Amino acid sequence: MKPSWIVLVVVLCLAFGLRALLLIDATALWSDELYSVGKSFQPSFGSLLAMLREDTHPPAYYGLLWLWGHLVGQTPVSLRLLSWLAYLAGGLVMVRQAMALGQSGTRARVGAVAALLVFCSPYPIRFAIEGKSYALLVLLLALAWWWRRSGRPMAYGAVAGLAGLTHFYGLFLVLAAAAWDGWQRRWTLAAAALIGALPALAWMAYAANYLFSDRAGSWIGAPDYALLEETLARGLGLWPLPKLGLILLLLVVLRRWGGLRRLSWPEAALLDRSGVMPSLLMVLGVVAVSFLKPMAFSRYFVVLLPALVPVVAVQVVALELNRLGRGCVLVGLGLMLISWWGPGFSELEAGVGGVREQDQFRLISQRTSGLEERYSPRPRLFNLSDRMEAAMGRIPVPSSPWGGKADLKRRLQGPDQPQQLWLASSGPPLAMERKLGSMQSQVEQAGFRCEPQATDLSHARLLRCRSEARGRSE
Repeated sequence: MKPSWIVLVVVLCLAFGLRALLLIDATALWSDELYSVGKSFQPSFGSLLAMLREDTHPPAYYGLLWLWGHLVGQTPVSLRLLSWLAYLAGGLVMVRQAMALGQSGTRARVGAVAALLVFCSPYPIRFAIEGKSYALLVLLLALAWWWRRSGRPMAYGAVAGLAGLTHFYGLFLVLAAAAWDGWQRRWTLAAAALIGALPALAWMAYAANYLFSDRAGSWIGAPDYALLEETLARGLGLWPLPKLGLILLLLVVLRRWGGLRRLSWPEAALLDRSGVMPSLLMVLGVVAVSFLKPMAFSRYFVVLLPALVPVVAVQVVALELNRLGRGCVLVGLGLMLISWWGPGFSELEAGVGGVREQDQFRLISQRTSGLEERYSPRPRLFNLSDRMEAAMGRIPVPSSPWGGKADLKRRLQGPDQPQQLWLASSGPPLAMERKLGSMQSQVEQAGFRCEPQATDLSHARLLRCRSEARGRSE
């Protein structure tokens, strides 16, 4: 591979990675990230473990985030920076894995294709600056597949154990790998994976009361076509089905004019050594179980990247093409990168009002800074948002916290009612209107008149409610 091509690939990967880094504080923390703040930025590690007993996720990521916050500070930037560093490290491991799986003489090209996939494609970019465990999970699974291929059971088992303690999809994948290696009579690797799974299984027992209740994963629906389409969109970007159609059309062109004589499936040994077979086994198991207890969620399938990316890179480089065929592939890859550079960053850019995942907590925190008598159906998230905005120096430390529905009821029933109070919420418009509407009705029945104050916000509402008695006296 010519040095100029290597330089171009490095420049492209740096451009995508640095653009993600520059957008690290462009959007407000959304609800899941604020929950990460609430879980991890605890005064003590014991408090963290106690809180996680009533949570859907195991403790490794939040424990690391707790330590990270004490070392570098507890801010929105530090929260997302940890994910960005994991995105870089995980990408490098996947590139090295792809090169190790490639044929001698093709490893530089395999590494280049893998680098474009791990640093520039939508799935890794989307989670590169999100205060959640996905980037760390990808790093740990990439290391697990690396040590598994290298035949290092001790290191493999240790990293597999950390992956299982980071996210339960990591545990599912480790158990699938143990089953697959056991079927292949690789008893040492199977035992290493099973031993590595023990800590996560122990955590499941510790948090069983919550994990096996109806509350756990209640937002996940049964598998359907939308799950497939959304998962493809996370991997390919905007318009995934048309892109798949164009890829198939490109293959037809390559067969007819590009010198492609045959398109072979990946060798069984490649699928095995890369981790694709255990990954497919895990997907089948999760989807099957999800018809009874829904747990298949598109963002969770990011766990497939460490196994799939090296195989895709090896297969692309293995195509035997003439000059026209190579040119067509480069044009197709260039168009794909252009689509990833534009719409691929749409969820990370500030846009209108800094919306991320249909949340605008930051702007409400800023607009209600210094105000008293603030109430919301989501008080915990607004208090966490205030805390993060104060940590960034964008607002002073609030003198009083947000109250919830019960606090509002007690305040309205008290002997000394406020002359003015504020109601706010953020989230998907329909759900937001429904939850805030009940509080607004409660306030209006108590003799207040509410007026909207943040009409420019698409995913947040702010109401100023004043006592009718005060209005008549004025």
